[in-house]
Amino acid sequence: MAKKKIAVLFGGQSGEHEVSLMSAKSIINNLDKDKYEIYMIGITKKGEWYLYRGDVEKIETGEWEKEGIPATMGASTKYRGIITFEDEKNGFYPIDVVFPVLHGPNGEDGTIQGLLELLDIPYVGANVLSSALCMDKVFTKRIFKEAGLPTPDFVVVYRKEIEDLEAIKKKVEHLGYPCFVKPANLGSSVGITKVHNEEELPGALKLAAKYDRKLLIERGIDAREIECSVLGNENPQASIAGEIVPSNEFYDYNAKYFDGGKSLLLIPAPLPDEKMEEVRQLAIKAYKALDLRGMARVDFLMDRNTGTLYLNEVNTIPGFTKISMYPKLWEVSGKPYSILLDELINLAIESYNEKCREW
Repeated sequence: MAKKKIAVLFGGQSGEHEVSLMSAKSIINNLDKDKYEIYMIGITKKGEWYLYRGDVEKIETGEWEKEGIPATMGASTKYRGIITFEDEKNGFYPIDVVFPVLHGPNGEDGTIQGLLELLDIPYVGANVLSSALCMDKVFTKRIFKEAGLPTPDFVVVYRKEIEDLEAIKKKVEHLGYPCFVKPANLGSSVGITKVHNEEELPGALKLAAKYDRKLLIERGIDAREIECSVLGNENPQASIAGEIVPSNEFYDYNAKYFDGGKSLLLIPAPLPDEKMEEVRQLAIKAYKALDLRGMARVDFLMDRNTGTLYLNEVNTIPGFTKISMYPKLWEVSGKPYSILLDELINLAIESYNEKCREW
């Protein structure tokens, strides 16, 4: 049987560029080379696209950029694949499925998904609308509220408002301290600050405003951080839950990727059976409320005192690094990394065929 042609998209222009490189390297190394012909497509921080044919190890270090061939995705449905510009000649490589490994804006927010929809190419993960909704923490939380799902109280502030600090202080009074200030559209905990008092609020607002015009200020909860992986289209399944015990006050960007393993990942999470099942069922409800496809990692906060679960956020392109929770949770649930990737590719094809089905 002919190998499926898989394009792995990595890099991108967001603040999570380096995380994407780590995830892509891991995915490429774990895709079954007997089943797939792999095309590595890197996007630089400047937005330049390249087809890369070199050593996978050079992706994580960024050295791949020196060896890339200028490329783009096809300009119409006639060219469902990769077009290269090499030695004044164009090359064309048809693609069966795209696996976007682009974290954050211009990758996880529906933009790449929209391009692939226009080109009529199947792709792994959520569609345009669901991707956009999950990228924006404010809209995600509003959908949770509408669906009757628990999420911490919050207020929204815009970059242009942060000069009027007194007005913002009044806005957050009912939340109390500590609270969290977050860019609305970013992942990997980039730009997030835990604010303990009013004096820390201005610095936190300025940091978050570097990354987004819309800011989320959320009630702080003395909580355990619980995560659950979800896989599927119409009938999603949830993995066992895991728990993160961060090396810092919360699981920030440095703790996630650069603390040398000081943060603890507890898999499975030390929870009673009934609480574990509650996490899994709530993760599926959140997944369905957002009309997700393919995959997502659902992040929870569990109040240390009451045991109440709160939905924190949903990641439609979760990390796939060697230390990332999404593949680790499935591995312990009985689904090895390479089998997980097979299922994600098959789900992408299933979703595409369902969309194209004539009734």
